[in-house]
Amino acid sequence: MSKKIILATLAILVFSFNLFAETPTKVDGTSGSTKLYKTDSLHKYINIPKVPKQYSFEFGYRNIFSVIDNANALNGNSATHGAGFLLDYAWQLSGLNKKRPAVYMSVPIGYTIVYADNNLSKDISLLNYGWTVRHELAVNKSAIPFVGYGLLLNTLSVKGTPGGVMGHQTQFEFGYNFNAKAKLKYFAKVQYSYTSFPKLGVKERIHFQFADLRVGVRF
Repeated sequence: MSKKIILATLAILVFSFNLFAETPTKVDGTSGSTKLYKTDSLHKYINIPKVPKQYSFEFGYRNIFSVIDNANALNGNSATHGAGFLLDYAWQLSGLNKKRPAVYMSVPIGYTIVYADNNLSKDISLLNYGWTVRHELAVNKSAIPFVGYGLLLNTLSVKGTPGGVMGHQTQFEFGYNFNAKAKLKYFAKVQYSYTSFPKLGVKERIHFQFADLRVGVRF
């Protein structure tokens, strides 16, 4: 190995050591003692912005308009109309410079009760959680349209029946965010979902199709 390569390697090692070993300090004006900054020295050389977060809360109406393939899996139970809510924690992935529409990936968790249609039926509850992606379609407007899609797990329970059954849910949504003067953003959306649930002892699965009409707030 030539001397030039050895010297260059040593120079890189020394620079790297000084970069990471240097610890920024400040002097306390009262006691005169020297204290460490809470941020490390690397932040002086590399500016890494924090990924913006967005929290959402929504509630609204649900209608199960289709039960296909194996409707008898619910033993004749009929429940169509209900209401529910959802909490959502999202990370912004695109549009950080506010010149392009924002894209968010989120982790939602929601709960819905669908009420029995008659005295011979029982209420159905649905707990869902998973991943969603939301694309805003405009920037710097008072009303911003968005589309979204998600893949979730969904647990179905029937009132008075022990346990529950877990299936998957695919959902698509369209709505509008309404910007207010405060940091809060209000929104309204419609949502379509397709779910699939197994049933022990039955080869076919039960499939629900339902629609939601939701309103909420983001901050």
